[in-house]
Amino acid sequence: MAKVFGEDILPPSAAKKELGSYENRDGLSIGELIDSRKNGGLTYNDFLVLPGYIDFPASKVDLRTRVTKDIVLNTPFISSPMDTVTEVNMAISIALMGGMGVIHNNMSPQEQAAMVRKVKIFENGFITEPLVLSPRETVGDVLEIKERLGFAGIPITETGSLKSKLVGIVTARDIQFRDPSTPLIEVMTRELVTAPTGITLEEANCILRDSKKGKLPIVNAEGDLIALLARSDLMKNQDYPLASKRPDSKQLYCAAAIGTRPHDRERLAMLEEAGLDVVVLDSSQGNSTYQVEMIRWIKQTYPKLQVVAGNVVTREQAATLIEAGADALRVGMGSGSICITQEVMAVGRPQGTAVRQVAEYAKRFGVPVIADGGIQNVGHIAKALCLGASAVMMGGLLAGTTESPGEYFYREGQRLKGYRGMGSIEAMEHQSKKRRFDGATGRATKKVEQVGTDVSAENAATQRYFSESDAVKVAQGVSGSVQDKGSIKKFLPYLYTGLQHSLQDMGVPSVDALRDSVTSGAVRFELRTASAQLEGGVHGLMHYEKRLFSS
Repeated sequence: MAKVFGEDILPPSAAKKELGSYENRDGLSIGELIDSRKNGGLTYNDFLVLPGYIDFPASKVDLRTRVTKDIVLNTPFISSPMDTVTEVNMAISIALMGGMGVIHNNMSPQEQAAMVRKVKIFENGFITEPLVLSPRETVGDVLEIKERLGFAGIPITETGSLKSKLVGIVTARDIQFRDPSTPLIEVMTRELVTAPTGITLEEANCILRDSKKGKLPIVNAEGDLIALLARSDLMKNQDYPLASKRPDSKQLYCAAAIGTRPHDRERLAMLEEAGLDVVVLDSSQGNSTYQVEMIRWIKQTYPKLQVVAGNVVTREQAATLIEAGADALRVGMGSGSICITQEVMAVGRPQGTAVRQVAEYAKRFGVPVIADGGIQNVGHIAKALCLGASAVMMGGLLAGTTESPGEYFYREGQRLKGYRGMGSIEAMEHQSKKRRFDGATGRATKKVEQVGTDVSAENAATQRYFSESDAVKVAQGVSGSVQDKGSIKKFLPYLYTGLQHSLQDMGVPSVDALRDSVTSGAVRFELRTASAQLEGGVHGLMHYEKRLFSS
């Protein structure tokens, strides 16, 4: 053995062997990191992940993740059910980018169901209940449908109903420059390309692609219309390969929030009929008899509907909801950028510790955890996944995008959009002047409306914070504004690519591999002092411009 300065020197080939077990390596294990008795409660900024060994390109990192017991998304991104974050445009866009939107419930049940329906019909595989007309209908009827629903490609059957003999199809080109009173029998296309029942979606897509037609009717042996396939959906598949869709219907996944009051059962019935995939029980403190009863009722009434329960921050809270039948848990209390629950109520938990403690417990029962709140950048998303979250729920990070509700405005030269907590006074008073959503036309209009005694339209924000019967409202959130981030269709790819690079730096090729490596101790962590946090940010410059991605 060689000696240097009188000390024995090992050969390079023994470098890895000398490390021995993970316990002897640099950094802390996840258990040592999340030790409340020693380190206190931690937030995302309080620690770093130590780098691993890279033997794969970042583009190969797989971000697929199971967000409920039965649902897998292609990206771990979920938009928050807030009235300044998620309505139709956000829910559609984030689903196309591989995530899932949760439509807020600070509106009437009819409005919320109309939004869910628009998400579900945006992209289909086989359209099993297409709109059908008869030859006796007129061009005016098609024009009205185009104005109301946004499409004019409609199959024509003898009786004007499904499972009747297909006799033609009408397209936008067929009705151009035609008198509205003209019967469809005079303008419809009779020479059709069809496919037989039993054909696979892949085979049908090939026929549709080669035919250069806008629609492909699926017919049985008698020539009766059974289903329909649309070219527009084929184009969406090409443009959005990561889109998160149901494997059976190929429709985009859609979630919606409800409360836990008796009238929320009627709301859920409308949402389920509209095609809802996931119901999120929206409560700031989910460990309650109201939520337990609601979970049990939902699992009995709609056994296929996935239930996300919460919010929780402790294992004791999680145990209650897991036992009740929750399919996933939402973790976070007071960690959001517009939330002041910890300050006002003196109740909550630092988000890093909350996510780890709940996730470590819930995984024993196969229940995924969604980290809700405190996500400010790509690094926070990566840390949430390290701590055991299957996905992150984002509010402020998405509130400034084009697809979030609200109008842009300028202040001191900056382009901004309003953002408010659902516990803010403004959100709790929202139902007195609520936005009306026209589910038929998809156009939003503003209308002042008195709620009166209609409990079905009761303010969702007050329900979330158990304050609907209070004479004095105690705010647990604030209202503010966030900077314009452009379209989510550009911003989410930045988050996706950034997260791939983050996992590459850790030396793990997938979200599942990250979870396993954290558990085994292969992924190591380091606590950060206040000085270390300062060092890790931008410092020592007179002026700088912080551009996170190229739009």
